[in-house]
Amino acid sequence: MHLSLRALVAAALGASLVLSAPVTSSASHRPVSTNSPDRVVYEIATPGAEDRSAVAATGVDVLGAKDGTTTVVAERSQVKALEATGLELTPLGDADAQLAALGRVDFAPNGDATTLDFPSGYAGYHNFAEMTAELRQTVTDHPNLARLTSIGKSYQNRDLWMIKISNAPATDQAKPEVLFTCNQHAREHLTVEMCLRIVQRFTDGYATNAAVKNLVDTREIFVVPSVNPDGAEYDIATGSFRGWRKNVQPNSTATGTDPNRNWGYRWGCCGGSSSSGSSDTYRGTAAFSAPETARLRDHVNSRVVGGVQQITTHIDFHTYSELILWPFGYTYDDTATGLNADQANAFATLGRQMAGSNGYTPQQSSDLYITDGGINDWMWGVHKIWSYTFEMYPASGSGLNGFYPRDTVIAAQTARNDGAVDLLLTYSDCVPRIIGKTC
Repeated sequence: MHLSLRALVAAALGASLVLSAPVTSSASHRPVSTNSPDRVVYEIATPGAEDRSAVAATGVDVLGAKDGTTTVVAERSQVKALEATGLELTPLGDADAQLAALGRVDFAPNGDATTLDFPSGYAGYHNFAEMTAELRQTVTDHPNLARLTSIGKSYQNRDLWMIKISNAPATDQAKPEVLFTCNQHAREHLTVEMCLRIVQRFTDGYATNAAVKNLVDTREIFVVPSVNPDGAEYDIATGSFRGWRKNVQPNSTATGTDPNRNWGYRWGCCGGSSSSGSSDTYRGTAAFSAPETARLRDHVNSRVVGGVQQITTHIDFHTYSELILWPFGYTYDDTATGLNADQANAFATLGRQMAGSNGYTPQQSSDLYITDGGINDWMWGVHKIWSYTFEMYPASGSGLNGFYPRDTVIAAQTARNDGAVDLLLTYSDCVPRIIGKTC
């Protein structure tokens, strides 16, 4: 699996797979010309955050950024804007050929999806039906610990499942609430497995692990394993991978909104998202124009009880780059309106301690590059929820293949975050306690 990008592309020359917008079932799939690919992977020399932000502002699909380079997928229409940054661009090959190399290409004659499942070598991942069955089985096995509800529907009417884990799951207790969300971006399937790991550990482990029992007894844990189920299903609908990032809601020029640019705090403010419907960072027509983000927003808003937000901490899991990020993303400043020096210190201290347990790199979100309309900024800016993004395994990838590690890594790469999850839960009563402050 861990081939160099050039080897991967060479192996895939002539393979056909098109990353097309999700449209009706009559959509056709034409082969990609290897002489003139529609989408190209570039490695770009980006020594500073400002350089990475300039790249992101072009609307390209940023795959990862680390060690002075940023890897992107650019469509033909975006190449001129990339060149205008003046940064050194190294083309690394046809993006769609990479995807074709990862799994079988299995199109029906009319282009209809035939499998709705993962390709060979990825069967350990859960599709939507399997994830739903896993959550339901958890409630069956642990009715005194787990309660499953839907917080609403996706654009294509799939349930947005949320499971609550508590020693009294049917009761709204006066305990800190902790929220874990996964799979805002469709192709980041390892994150679904991360949320399922959290669910399994705090239910299956309750009877035998004293530390797990203590955390469940003193917290209320909420897990949303797939914020973007439509996009995730579209990504695997042919039995091969499409590299799809957004949801599947049509827009005026293309398909899909980037859920993690659609949140309402400083939405579209600062060059950290795109107004172009074809861009992978398209922010939508308005904040919360995506039904998936709107329904998660509604749940978080509903947890304000007696004027007090019950959710104290949150992790949103993504892939890839092995990073821990915290607000703000819209500004380079360490402090800003609504984020003072003590709060910034507490964010950084907990972030560094969690990184010490899993080996990730901790940093403020904007140290990577500027983003606006992100979930962490909204959680903190609106509700003062201590909200982090975890970018999971791998640390770096050869373009799009970084999103698709084989299923053999699932167990180790999800368990790798056990300590960080426990740290977040431990400090969820009062995060400033980590710097010696009171709440």
